[in-house]
Amino acid sequence: MLRPRYDIVAIDLDGTLFDRAGKVSEPNRDAVCRARAAGIRVVICTGRGLIEARHAVEAIEQRDPMVVAGGAMIACPGTGSTIHRFAIDPEAVEVSTRFIHDHGHAAIILKDPVAAGYDYLVVTGERGHRVDPVIEWWFDRMKVKVRQVQSLADDEHPEHTVRVGACGLSGDMSRLRALVRETFGDRMTMHNFPAVSNEQRNSELPPGESLHVLEVFDRGATKWSAVRVLADRWGVAPERVAAIGDEINDVSMIEGAGLGIAMGNAVPEVRRVADRMTLANDQHGVAHALKRILAREW
Repeated sequence: MLRPRYDIVAIDLDGTLFDRAGKVSEPNRDAVCRARAAGIRVVICTGRGLIEARHAVEAIEQRDPMVVAGGAMIACPGTGSTIHRFAIDPEAVEVSTRFIHDHGHAAIILKDPVAAGYDYLVVTGERGHRVDPVIEWWFDRMKVKVRQVQSLADDEHPEHTVRVGACGLSGDMSRLRALVRETFGDRMTMHNFPAVSNEQRNSELPPGESLHVLEVFDRGATKWSAVRVLADRWGVAPERVAAIGDEINDVSMIEGAGLGIAMGNAVPEVRRVADRMTLANDQHGVAHALKRILAREW
């Protein structure tokens, strides 16, 4: 068998490796195993924290490091340790949190859980803002450790913050993103995209609205920059990295990789920068792409 053209395949989770039910299909799982057997390192790249990705870890028996928190951290799935992180400047956290409170939302601050001892810090502000019910549902479902405070002054370890976020109606999150962008320009990385939700919460939304999340990171925190950290450690050139994704936070790695593959259900921004298109996530698109890679057709 000829050696594959790629030494690393970076794979997103939601909308990519996961189907619409949030599961890893048998064809996708088998394809990942075949890729590893061919000598390819499979690197999961997700916006979730490590604990929120445990289902994927178990389903594909992930052992190689994972890019989590949208590229803000690299973690070991076996030990749970943090290998690398892009912490946010505390001043940027303070400004972003103030904007989020001014828009009537609680700030959802993701921590390096190894250093902080918990996953999320929810900052309610003086008016006691609550997180959207779908976030409470998500926290409970994922069994994450959450600490709630009124003020950032109650955060003993601001140096361990890797992401500031909020969840709300799509229109409001779009306006909030515009404000953060106007303030910071390209000094911060930020994303705004649909939240993982449930039928009950969706049925409560106003007509024409959906739930979105806004995420603010250090400028250097992207999925591609985290993949590059691993590639450099393993001596792998960028042109020997393939990446598969569907959402706006996948654009950096789809564009940067030697082979960027858009899912059939990918947003237009991903499709525009991709080299190839695979099937949708409900059609085992990852398996389809890995089959082409292993056959050296891609």
